[in-house]
Amino acid sequence: MRIEILKGSLLEVNAEVIVNPANSRGYMGGGVAAVIKNYGGKEIEREAIAKAPIPIGNAVLTTAGKLKFKGVIHSPTMEEPAMRTTEDKIRKAVRAALKLADEKGFQVIAFPGMGTGVGGLPKETAAFAMIEEINNFKSTSLRKVILVDIDEDMIKEWKKVLKD
Repeated sequence: MRIEILKGSLLEVNAEVIVNPANSRGYMGGGVAAVIKNYGGKEIEREAIAKAPIPIGNAVLTTAGKLKFKGVIHSPTMEEPAMRTTEDKIRKAVRAALKLADEKGFQVIAFPGMGTGVGGLPKETAAFAMIEEINNFKSTSLRKVILVDIDEDMIKEWKKVLKD
């Protein structure tokens, strides 16, 4: 599986499905989730809430609303909105998103930094955990993972991990 790192908006990448670093309740009130809801429509959040609670280590697929994607994968990095998160939760969230995307037959998935916003995880920790989980994942349909963020420091950390 190829990993591509881009600086920019998750909503503008050329992917089939994007990942929302969610909370287990499905509420999309802050961070990346709020941006997805604001541009894609409230139906994305309504559908995620209807599928909640989403345990950490699981993920659900919803419509992408007005966005160009085939869907949004909601993969919780925290149980409650605006909670702090951990490296273990990030690993489980990345694994769950990859597994669901692969099972649904997607070939290209895009992730933002997971747990680095309201989750408060250091970017260095998140970058290492995310890339290790992606590299360890055995894919049947996924061919490319796009790591995209507007935060220059997140980009630097991903690139640093990929070089090592």
